[in-house]
Amino acid sequence: MVNEEIVELSKKPQPVFKDPTFQQKFRPISSSGKKRIWRSLKQVLAQERSLPWSPEVVLYSSINAPPSFKPAKKYSDISGLPSRYTDPQTKLHFATAEEYATVRSLPMDITAGYLALRGASSIVG
Repeated sequence: MVNEEIVELSKKPQPVFKDPTFQQKFRPISSSGKKRIWRSLKQVLAQERSLPWSPEVVLYSSINAPPSFKPAKKYSDISGLPSRYTDPQTKLHFATAEEYATVRSLPMDITAGYLALRGASSIVG
């Protein structure tokens, strides 16, 4: 009698929200033996360009994101570390005092090269 009560208590009732007749409609990965292949964004865009699409279809390459409300992060032009400082004379970003000394000792043509790499406008000074 005690065993019957234990058996009844050990049987958990099936939750109401689960359908006992539910069957998966997609092919499980284990039955085919293949793993799911994930594609990079570059591969998806290349595949989209290769297929003929009508002009009104929305594609990954045609989606425009709104501008960000966060300010752009600034990185040091010398080391690539996040920087909080900008040299007022050369407009180069730097992260440490040693980089500041390096920035001040650079000739103008190298400074212009760093600004061109960053995409900043030329020095007006």
